[in-house]
Amino acid sequence: MLDIRFIRENAETVEKKAEQKGYKVDVKHLLELDDKRRSLLSEIEELRAKRNELSQSVSVSPSPSPEDGDQDIMPPSKESIAEGRRIKEKLSKFGAELEPVDRKFWALLKAVPNMPTNDVPVGTSEADNIVAKEWGEKPKFDFEPKTHWEIAEARGLIDKERAAKVTGSRFAYIKGDLVRLQLAIMQFVIDSLTSENTIKKIIQEFGLKGLSSKPFVPVLPPLMIRTEVFDAMDRLEPKNERYKIDSEDLWLQGSAEHTLGPFHMDEVLSADELPMRYLGYATSFRREAGTYGKDTEGIIRMHQFDKLEMESFTLPEEGAREHKLMIAIQEYLMQQLELPYHVLKKCTADIGKPNASGVDLEVWLQGHKRYLETHTADYMTDYQTRRLNIKVKKMDKEPLFVHTNDATAFALGRTMIAIIENYQQADGTVQIPKALQPYMHGQTSF
Repeated sequence: MLDIRFIRENAETVEKKAEQKGYKVDVKHLLELDDKRRSLLSEIEELRAKRNELSQSVSVSPSPSPEDGDQDIMPPSKESIAEGRRIKEKLSKFGAELEPVDRKFWALLKAVPNMPTNDVPVGTSEADNIVAKEWGEKPKFDFEPKTHWEIAEARGLIDKERAAKVTGSRFAYIKGDLVRLQLAIMQFVIDSLTSENTIKKIIQEFGLKGLSSKPFVPVLPPLMIRTEVFDAMDRLEPKNERYKIDSEDLWLQGSAEHTLGPFHMDEVLSADELPMRYLGYATSFRREAGTYGKDTEGIIRMHQFDKLEMESFTLPEEGAREHKLMIAIQEYLMQQLELPYHVLKKCTADIGKPNASGVDLEVWLQGHKRYLETHTADYMTDYQTRRLNIKVKKMDKEPLFVHTNDATAFALGRTMIAIIENYQQADGTVQIPKALQPYMHGQTSF
């Protein structure tokens, strides 16, 4: 969430930028609640101070026998008792007034989206996203290319029919060499991002001088998350996209960063520890509500999918540059697999509520003759950490909220889709990208 002091000082800007993101926020009412809340808290604090003074004013006098060291506690006067009763009644009254004001205040404050950075294009839908870069050549075949589904189904690599009998639609059994390919992609990414030399190379190649080359720590995070923490991440909504565990205060996470982001919840980190970079692997779950009839062929849009996600915690002044590093890593990984892609600078309406900035990478699918999103990079500033209470201490200065970034390393299913469609051969086999061949014991095709 935003700092209420920032909203007080920039009320018009907050309302305007919130509207650009598609959120109608009543900033005036929020600030009225803020004034009322602060007034009540001040009254309560003052009454508590008076109560403490009154309690301390009960005198202790020496006993008639000072030689035995005993003391007699003088009983409070009638006036003190009456004053204490009045204070108690006022505290109860102000406390009762504060409760609904406080509840409405926090609800409205949490409803205010993060402010987009100045370089985010203003737009009303994903149609206003801007292609900022294109890389690679789209493959050319002397035969009519097939979709990944046509190839994989014929080869027995994906079985949705049997999965439907077990779990229903939008699930699949992944089999054979496609399983080996997924494991190869995973190991390739882990080896790349846990290597300081590789991070240093990416920093140099993409002109990000001065950034730390600290590698990522691989993590297998929990696959479930409590409601309170999911809400603090501001990723619980839209709830119709999430899977709730019946009779438990738990949800299935929709991406590894949902449980990586709260890793340092309620902690004060040392500036020397930052940046902290994590690479999480998780099988994730999403209802795909509202997508009936969309991308039903193959494994493009599934209720269960595997992803490798990056999450980082940085000093506030390094957050924006860390965002650029995340995007550079995504591009580097795609280039190593020689998959053609373009980079989309997402507009205000498409970046999401907690985001200050967002970028998508979309890979070209030769079989489908279209681009498909494979990566998202999200810069959150301190929007999440303010709710999660994650701070950093710099020497003798007051602790500050750290900045967070999360980004896809690889959405494994969609990456395999891209490899199948762009590396397909006339005989229905698929070549394996050179970067992955060492992880498949030299196998060059399947």
